[in-house]
Amino acid sequence: MQCRRLGVVDYHLTFDAMKRFTAERTAETEDEIWLLQHPPVYTQGLTGRAEHVLNAGAIPVIQIDRGGQVTYHGPGQWVVYVLYDLRRADVNIRELVTLLENAVIALLGEWGLSASGDPSARGVYIDGRKIAALGLKVSRGRAYHGLSLNVDMDLAPFKGINPCGYQGLEVTSMAALLGERCPAMETVAESLLAQLVSALPTPA
Repeated sequence: MQCRRLGVVDYHLTFDAMKRFTAERTAETEDEIWLLQHPPVYTQGLTGRAEHVLNAGAIPVIQIDRGGQVTYHGPGQWVVYVLYDLRRADVNIRELVTLLENAVIALLGEWGLSASGDPSARGVYIDGRKIAALGLKVSRGRAYHGLSLNVDMDLAPFKGINPCGYQGLEVTSMAALLGERCPAMETVAESLLAQLVSALPTPA
């Protein structure tokens, strides 16, 4: 599995690259994980409803093809795109979501944060506050999109939406919970990649 660290990347460019990679990959193409940050952007999923965007202000809203409602991406948040062949790994989409959630839960546990998933509202939560969002798309048995983890970011833009379509849902970050004990972005990145590579089954 290839892990690519892409830096800060425009959302449109990354979205197009994910779709192109998935359309062109073959049965032999190695799975990839892309780790990056985006400039401020709201992304609205396939079933997204306009009323969940309360006040976008100057932040663009982009309609995309993953599942789920609206979320926010911005600096200080790691976004991980998982380009994964489900058929080859013999994993279904629900299992993949759970594997991704568990990888984030394990990562947070490294810093003493007790987190959990919620089967009725996918993502990772700490005391009812969302710290990681997930959204995936499957094309011909291959998944793309992935997850976002709030590390050390401005949480104010989440007030401009109903996060993931839930009115009043509180959002948090590692920095908000850990204060000065919050690890550096790069430290979180390496631990997150290690947890994901360990969690995702790969063909022999």
